[in-house]
Amino acid sequence: MKVLIIGAKGMLGQELVEVFKKDSDYKVTAWDFAQIDITDENQVKEKISKLSPNIILNAAAYNAVDACEKDKAEFAKAKMLNGKAPGYLAKVAKKLDAILVQYSTDYVFSGYPDIPEPSGCSGSCGSCSLHENFAPQVGFDENAIAQPIQNYGKSKLMGEDAVEKNGEKYYIIRLSKLFGKPATSKTAKKSFFDVMLEAGKKNKEVKVVDEETSLFTYAPDLAKKTKEIIEAEKPFGIYHVTNEGPCTWYEAVVELYKMAKIKTKVVPVSSDEFPRPAARPYVSTLINTKLNPLRSYKLALREYLKNKK
Repeated sequence: MKVLIIGAKGMLGQELVEVFKKDSDYKVTAWDFAQIDITDENQVKEKISKLSPNIILNAAAYNAVDACEKDKAEFAKAKMLNGKAPGYLAKVAKKLDAILVQYSTDYVFSGYPDIPEPSGCSGSCGSCSLHENFAPQVGFDENAIAQPIQNYGKSKLMGEDAVEKNGEKYYIIRLSKLFGKPATSKTAKKSFFDVMLEAGKKNKEVKVVDEETSLFTYAPDLAKKTKEIIEAEKPFGIYHVTNEGPCTWYEAVVELYKMAKIKTKVVPVSSDEFPRPAARPYVSTLINTKLNPLRSYKLALREYLKNKK
């Protein structure tokens, strides 16, 4: 099986390359920005048709969330790379009868999920015996209505729509708060945990937003799960792949410093403390109803720190 990995020097791309190269059943071609510009439809047609892969994994993305909110030119870039390019890939994949994997984000959601009521409750009682042992999953499943509240999320939803419109054999995999080994791509940014490790070593106190509940995704785990989805021949469509354990940014940093034995004081603050151009979802927990769950983000974080040493 011939596999083409686009965005191969990114945080996720490099893990996809490693996972598929370990398996002799696959012949891997790893392309980054220097090898292909996926915003150029003619180039996509010519180069990928010539290679004729069986599987295309698109790990290339624009992820400067605030930049594309405040700058029209940056938003135009986001719409090209996140929005239109996946459609070009879907067209060529369909022509080649290849499988396309497109990665998306929790930011396609509004941040205000419906809170389910226990079976038998009308939802207007305020509180009843049915609620006593009821612990609902609060978040967005694969069929939830996407309503992005910032330009970045809009560009990623454009990409989902383009794949669904132009593709045939495709998986759209949504993830959130990606972390892992730093990317080697020039345009890559540091993961949240890397930034917080540096801050903890330099400061006696750090302020962290105690809002925006979501789930983290460990890049090596996502790469393995991608291969598993393809090999299990799961039905084509949308999947949510994240590590278990919903938390806020603050809760994650407390866990990080405990594991890394960093004594820096962590102060919880509201998002108002750090005004940003782009709105963030208040809750963007991705609910997975289709796959075996990944391990806890705490276990993944422990492995990540061990590998850093």
